[in-house]
Amino acid sequence: MPHVIVKMWPGKSEQQKQQLSDEISRAVTRTLGYGKASISVGIEVVQPSAWIRDVYDPDIRDKWDELYQKPGYDPSDL
Repeated sequence: MPHVIVKMWPGKSEQQKQQLSDEISRAVTRTLGYGKASISVGIEVVQPSAWIRDVYDPDIRDKWDELYQKPGYDPSDL
């Protein structure tokens, strides 16, 4: 029962968000063998000014060893 949460800055259309959700669902179905009814995808829009506090520190820095794709940006540049 995968639940995927995408956190991103504002500025993407509802159509882009839906397309991303559809692509994630297809990838999960294809890769893990789950049926579409078992998958949920959430998209959380986070303001750039809150990114370090609300996303980078708790979800990236504090879980670095759990990341399968690590960011290539330096948070001090944000």
